[in-house]
Amino acid sequence: MRHLVCTVAAIIALAAPAAAQDSVNTNPEVYRVVFENASVRVLSVNVKPGAKTTMHEHPDNVIVALADAKVKFTGPDGKSEEAGLKADQAMWSPGGRHSGENLEKTPVQVVLVELKGTKAPTATIPTNRPDMKIVPLFDNSRAMAYRATTGPNFHEPAGSTHDFDQVVIALGDSDAMSVDVEGKAKTRWKRGDVLFIGRGMKHESRNSGGKPLDVIIVAIK
Repeated sequence: MRHLVCTVAAIIALAAPAAAQDSVNTNPEVYRVVFENASVRVLSVNVKPGAKTTMHEHPDNVIVALADAKVKFTGPDGKSEEAGLKADQAMWSPGGRHSGENLEKTPVQVVLVELKGTKAPTATIPTNRPDMKIVPLFDNSRAMAYRATTGPNFHEPAGSTHDFDQVVIALGDSDAMSVDVEGKAKTRWKRGDVLFIGRGMKHESRNSGGKPLDVIIVAIK
């Protein structure tokens, strides 16, 4: 019995540091969970001007910037690297540990899409779609991000499906884009709003505003 108790205590001791590195736990004033399921965790990130974050860890992720920013990342080895973020752009970030610092006098505003699992990719992401302009932002073995401009006549009929997961991030306020995912409709959008459409999930999308609308789509293969 004593051996069992010691073993359990050792496992808890080993697991605690890993859990403590989660960004939401270490920096709750910066990282807020917007959405989470078996495929992704989406975080809203807001770092005040000049603020720093303590050491934390992310899995492979996609950074979608909502504002221009300049940040400094410092790894566990003490080495630092500065990076510039451009509004309405997306970039791939491999998993790892770091602390961060906002080097600007304006807030860092980011939507962070963390990927879960290690399954081999199975989907092919389309390079064009009817009445949608696609501008690729990056493409690798796990995911592709692109800026999508839906034309005034854009319409995916009810029952549409895709063989990839996608996280849709609004780049502007709008009540002209309606997306119905398996009976749950979203018709009002604020800049930075997030919607998840899983692979195989039946949905319908329509732009009814008479003018183009922009979103960033993170497609997970």
